[in-house]
Amino acid sequence: MNAVLTWQQLRDLKLAELNEAGDGWGAVSDRADSDRVRVEAEMTGALTKTQESESARSAVRRLKRLGRNYEYIQTECGLIRSTVNGLSHELNAPQRRLKEALDDAAALSYTVHGDGSITYPAGGEQGTTGKKVPGGTVIGNNGMLAPGNTGLFPPGNNGLYQPGLGPGAPKLLSPNPHQAKAQDIADRISRAVREAREIDARFSRSLLKLKAEPGLKVDAGTWADAAKDAEAVRGVAYEYLKEHIPQDKSPAERKAWWEGLTKDQRAEYLAVYPDVIGNLDGIPATVRDEANRNNLNLLIGEMEGRGDEKAKTQLAGLQEIDRKLAENERLRLKDPKEPPMLLLGIGGEGGGRAIVAYGNPDTSRNVSAYVPGLGTALDKDFVNNDVARRAHDTAVGAREIDPSSAAIVWLGYDAPQIGPDSDSLLGNLAVMQDDDAKQGAAAYNSFMSGLDATNRHDDPHLTAIGHSYGSRTVGAAAQMDGGIPSADDILFVGSPGVGVDRAEDLGVGKGHVYVGAADNDPVTHLPSKQEAWAGAAGILAGPPAAYLMGDMADRGDDDIWFGRDPASESFGATRFKVDDGPIPVIGGEGPIDAHSNYFDPAEVRNGGDPESAANIAAVVAGRPDLLIPEQHR
Repeated sequence: MNAVLTWQQLRDLKLAELNEAGDGWGAVSDRADSDRVRVEAEMTGALTKTQESESARSAVRRLKRLGRNYEYIQTECGLIRSTVNGLSHELNAPQRRLKEALDDAAALSYTVHGDGSITYPAGGEQGTTGKKVPGGTVIGNNGMLAPGNTGLFPPGNNGLYQPGLGPGAPKLLSPNPHQAKAQDIADRISRAVREAREIDARFSRSLLKLKAEPGLKVDAGTWADAAKDAEAVRGVAYEYLKEHIPQDKSPAERKAWWEGLTKDQRAEYLAVYPDVIGNLDGIPATVRDEANRNNLNLLIGEMEGRGDEKAKTQLAGLQEIDRKLAENERLRLKDPKEPPMLLLGIGGEGGGRAIVAYGNPDTSRNVSAYVPGLGTALDKDFVNNDVARRAHDTAVGAREIDPSSAAIVWLGYDAPQIGPDSDSLLGNLAVMQDDDAKQGAAAYNSFMSGLDATNRHDDPHLTAIGHSYGSRTVGAAAQMDGGIPSADDILFVGSPGVGVDRAEDLGVGKGHVYVGAADNDPVTHLPSKQEAWAGAAGILAGPPAAYLMGDMADRGDDDIWFGRDPASESFGATRFKVDDGPIPVIGGEGPIDAHSNYFDPAEVRNGGDPESAANIAAVVAGRPDLLIPEQHR
């Protein structure tokens, strides 16, 4: 295509051939993906399992680079396919309107000239002579009030505006009825060509950007360019692709939409909008994983190109996720019992987004989704602790009880952060409020609804888990209309309160609410808001008065910051056994060590809590009968 597209070229353009060209690029993209899988699964896997020499390790590194090259080829060819197909899709409408206008001209025996002007025959009668009114020629008006619209700036008028030809401008009515018909057809032709030229120019700019640098080295800079390429394609593919994504529909409706797409349509969405598809609740887990792995590379490239502190922090987290994904693949080659790691969500908005599963939540009968709390953001610590330890260890523990189990860490909201100049739990006012929890609750419920929609079991067992401030988020989700979709059990650990005073108010029945609270975890002993304010007022009158006023504010001594203590008898949940944990400062390395051990199956002497981890695994696996209970506070 070119900038001087004529109506003849638009008329003769074979859109089917454009579609075939797009399909050809799609075939190259698919082949690159197949070759990547073969390199990583067959060649790399065989070497990893059978060879331990330095030469074998060197070969594995080279094969990994080759796999990255294939991944880049897949991405870029997919973008080209979508651009070409999008061009064909958008040109269809103006070509159809052009052909309709040409058919009308032929039916009336009008002559269409090369410049789009139309000559019409004599017709009608002159009022004085009774003779036919002579024919003439009209120039099409393409609707633009600018030079280039020959209907307003006709050649031969020295480029000046010619009045009387603009839209709505007064015209002398000709007694020849052909004039008005010819003008309408000429305008339609002119506007169809103008629209096609604009489409052609937009897509041409996008295609020109889809050029790879010489050589076969695929690094962060290459992916940074790929991220720009993807952004360029998105700009021209909205009408063709994104506007059809059912973002405002339910997860069940999204699932049905995805299932109704052809293989080629799915491939295009994955190539152009991996960030949207990868984070869309209701899309199958393996599809989200594929989309998010593609988007992960693009995000790494994007963050590499920025120098702000937020980008550097998130880049470290993204790179660590990339390493964990590769490490998981290596471990699974050696030990098939190792649960697969699936990336169900990734993004840079706010403090960062990351949703990671160990085990396939679509094929597993038991699925848990754990919400982390205070201080959690998309950084390296989150990946090494919440992902690689808490979610992974929960999945491994549950799968020992029931192999059909998966565990997810859900960072789909902005958890409150501790200020940089504070080492106190209350160092940031955000953690004292529940705004973040309430905002995250809707997103969490959407995710849980998606899990239920895509799970292949008739009645999967879903467990919602909240740790620390994350328990307040889960509590807020349970209080929304309808509660947490399809949740069977709710489990809290290290909770500062969940926003309700009774377990039965969480929508799953009090017998399905479980709580772990370490005696030396200060978060589970926070004062209630009433106690805090009464105590603060009483300080002015001395310590005894402060104690007395605080005790009067909470007579049962069973309220904490966000409501009734979930570990208290009056709350009514099932409290399970956990280790007391190290005494703050004196018995541990920091003030809140006991707050971080609930999921760790390591021995207590090594900083873990195997009893708590086993109890969590029992609930997730749907075996609460294996739970070791603890007396309420």
